[in-house]
Amino acid sequence: MNPGERFDAIMSYRKPDRMPVWFFGYWAETLELWNTSGLNGRQADEYFGMDTDWENGMWNWHGICRIEAHGDQSLCRIIEETDSYVIEQDSLGGIARRLKDSESIKECIKPPVEPNRESWNSFRKLLDADDPWRFPDGWQERARKVQAEPRVKTMMGGSLFGYPRNWFGLEAWSLLAYDDPALYEEIIAWQAEYFMKMAERVLPFFKPDFVYLFEDCCGSNGPLYSPAAHRQFYHKYYVRMVEFYKSRGVKYVLLDSDGKVDPLIPCWLDAGVDIIFPIEIGTWNADPMELRRRFGRSLRMMGGFDKHLIRQGRETVRRELTRLLPLVEEGGFIPMPDHRIPPDVSIAQFRDYLEVFQSVYGYVQ
Repeated sequence: MNPGERFDAIMSYRKPDRMPVWFFGYWAETLELWNTSGLNGRQADEYFGMDTDWENGMWNWHGICRIEAHGDQSLCRIIEETDSYVIEQDSLGGIARRLKDSESIKECIKPPVEPNRESWNSFRKLLDADDPWRFPDGWQERARKVQAEPRVKTMMGGSLFGYPRNWFGLEAWSLLAYDDPALYEEIIAWQAEYFMKMAERVLPFFKPDFVYLFEDCCGSNGPLYSPAAHRQFYHKYYVRMVEFYKSRGVKYVLLDSDGKVDPLIPCWLDAGVDIIFPIEIGTWNADPMELRRRFGRSLRMMGGFDKHLIRQGRETVRRELTRLLPLVEEGGFIPMPDHRIPPDVSIAQFRDYLEVFQSVYGYVQ
């Protein structure tokens, strides 16, 4: 099987020739550590003999189309810098503090957009799907070239909650649903149409194995908005996007949300989403085996292996991978670490994890 056939076999509950060997990247601090331990600037998938990284190129559509808000680079500046942090303004006008020695989430000081119609009307000019800047010269040829690459391919297909949350700030975006529900829904609708309009041009030349919806709409205690809010504001736009992609030949739609996602899973499945990722273990003890028991085969998953077990050694890793084996054999599930590999996992420990993974799931390089 080639990588696309293998992925399709797993997600359609047919027997693959083997299980893909993937991860979801690492923290910057982990990469720094690994580079001093033998990686030496090489790509991790190549260095470890893993399958080609499925995430690579996804966020910028592999150079085919610029999907980000078209900001003004002249706005970028450092406002304050100390030994431990930097306060900087980005191309959208937002101001944030980032730590120098950690890849933790930036602290928002001033968001790019204020929670009112005037600010949104100004900002949405940066989200013009017809802006010629979005499609660089030779983009069709680039799309054909990426399509021919022998790996599983995806593209960032939409963000109805995740991007607006970043632009407004979580609190302002959340309160906007109550303060101005019409504007809140208008922004969600804009986002859906924006991505579909760009994808309409690209999909005849590049058809990914799945599209990736970025939301990160859950935390350690559950969703950042309720199932009722989903039905009121989000459902119809997810349905529209899922139907759009599938009608144009994309077989699977994946939704990415960190955190405890259980209350929103029925909402996503009702909207036609196929795959949930990354099934974070977290303090709430998420378990892909239990989720399959609750939601059946309509719920496909990627992730679900607690990355913190890697540093506990081969036998701990083997026990957990063996526990997940019935789900692997059933299908609709690709086990991989549940998020970015942290810096307390050494390069030797990660190699041990991969060797155990190969032995448990029968992968022979």
